[in-house]
Amino acid sequence: MPPEVLSRVTFEAIGTRWEIDTREPLTEVERAGLDELIDEFDRTYSRFRDDSLVAELEKDAGTWTFPDDSVALVELYRSLYRATDGAMTPLVGPSLESLGYGRDLTLEAGPALASHEWDDAMRWQGSTVSTTRGIGLDVGAAGKGLLVDHVSDFLSAHHPVLVDASGDMRYRGAEPVRVALEHPYDARRAIGVVELAGGALCASATNRRAWGEGLHHVLDGRTGLPVREVAATWVMAPTAMVADALATALFFVGPDRLTDVADFSYVRMFTDGRAEYSPTLPGEIFR
Repeated sequence: MPPEVLSRVTFEAIGTRWEIDTREPLTEVERAGLDELIDEFDRTYSRFRDDSLVAELEKDAGTWTFPDDSVALVELYRSLYRATDGAMTPLVGPSLESLGYGRDLTLEAGPALASHEWDDAMRWQGSTVSTTRGIGLDVGAAGKGLLVDHVSDFLSAHHPVLVDASGDMRYRGAEPVRVALEHPYDARRAIGVVELAGGALCASATNRRAWGEGLHHVLDGRTGLPVREVAATWVMAPTAMVADALATALFFVGPDRLTDVADFSYVRMFTDGRAEYSPTLPGEIFR
């Protein structure tokens, strides 16, 4: 972080570690408001809570109203569902559950389950969703980024401020921040360094949330199986929600398929060790 950042708050929330760096310490009121914001988000979107709104959708067909932030979230998912030919979908929850990554975290693998087709399972208009059956919604591919954006917006009076939720980052500040890109197979090494000058940087890797024999959290919705060709991705974009979502989409398709969704820079590392990156990347990749 820049030298003017003097205060750091760390905590665990939504199953991940958070670090918030600011010049001035957060007040008690800000900390309480932050806790409330995160809990409200979790009570809406978490598939690991029995009392969440997402948990209600699993029970039966029906109609529910989500918060206003769901509109942009679902529009982004819909665009990426089309761009990846259905590989990236918010309906991947049942396969994650079956493979052992559910509320009870048994990590005992059952059969992979292909996701329902979007239009067969639900209609989402504005902030209202109507379902034809109980559905297992999982918005983890963009939801953590959205929450990072919310936290960053909540703390916008602080300048500079860096919000880091275990690799999903949003930065507001005058001086660029140098960020190392952690090697997916060796956390002591980096495959490169980028300069984050405002906006977001989000990473996704198959070594995070991995269990069993070759199982991890990045599933192809068409088959319910973990992806095998790509090991890790990094995306820089204006918001963490967009960067987070595109980082997942790059496991399924090349960046040329995503240019209509948003402006972004990227790095993509394959399981054979190759790496590709955008020519506009503000940094360097080590060779």
